[in-house]
Amino acid sequence: MSATKEQLVWMYRQMVLIRHYEDAIAMVYFEGKLPPKIQKGLAFDIGAGTLPGEMHLSAGQEAAAVGICAHLRQNDSVWGTHRSHHFAIAKGVPLDRMTAEIFGKVEGLCRGKGGHMHLYDPENHFASNGIVGAGIPHACGAAWAAQYRQTGAVAIAEFGEGATNQGAFHEALNLASLWKLPVIFVCQDNNYGISVSKKASTSVANIADRAAAYNMPGTTVEENDASHMFAAAGPAIDRARAGDGPSLIEVKVDRYYGHFQGDPETYRPKGEVKALKANDPILRLERQLLDSQQLSGDDVTAIRTDAKAQVDAAIAFARAGNYPDPTEVARHVFAV
Repeated sequence: MSATKEQLVWMYRQMVLIRHYEDAIAMVYFEGKLPPKIQKGLAFDIGAGTLPGEMHLSAGQEAAAVGICAHLRQNDSVWGTHRSHHFAIAKGVPLDRMTAEIFGKVEGLCRGKGGHMHLYDPENHFASNGIVGAGIPHACGAAWAAQYRQTGAVAIAEFGEGATNQGAFHEALNLASLWKLPVIFVCQDNNYGISVSKKASTSVANIADRAAAYNMPGTTVEENDASHMFAAAGPAIDRARAGDGPSLIEVKVDRYYGHFQGDPETYRPKGEVKALKANDPILRLERQLLDSQQLSGDDVTAIRTDAKAQVDAAIAFARAGNYPDPTEVARHVFAV
């Protein structure tokens, strides 16, 4: 299945927007976390600054998100992980409200109580959480609801290769296959579970091989390429909509940042990230569009300028927002 010009351009626009967003958030994240002058006993303070706490960024993994989301309808749902900004943006989650949530402001998706790992947007059918593998059974629940209501919607579970060693992954795939649920399991293999390499933690070279144990198709997308991901996602989504059950797609992606911002990344070989960036999925698609004359150089410049403007506006919106009143601490959280 090949993407149309409109789909290719949409994927490129979204990838550029995602990358601008992640790079901008990376810069904001370090505000107030490093002392003006590094002194003995003073170092990175994860609890300080504009964005306290952990931050997991998806730069380098954009192709996985846009290749799937280019096929989705409004009522299809996506269930994400602790590293899900790319899927949220590709699914249409408003950039301003998502950013306000990351900043902990009441104008955010969850009134500032969820933070960057716990994003929830019922209008665009997107949710994420910080527990490894937890979104996989959630996707099965959404798929079962769509099947029961006969809405024609599908559910996407997106996760990293580390989650495939969790019990939730295996239980969910078994149930989805047994009930022929309209769900697509999307594994983004970036080769690291936090700091542990896949070779040291996983018994199979390709996660897609595990699909056979649950009587469903398994496909590996070897290249970190939006067009290849689009081609693999189409048949899986069509199969789900037709009532023929789930599929497992594994896509090999690259993680340009550490597991979290501030990660010293001592586990990565020297020069690894630089080598990975030589195969940047955004530049791959950009070259494809330029070579086929589906975009001009001026178009590329305009797309990049527009992405920067959107990100700048979202960050400005978040900075201008309001922190929750302390008296709201139990509101929307506990039954009181």
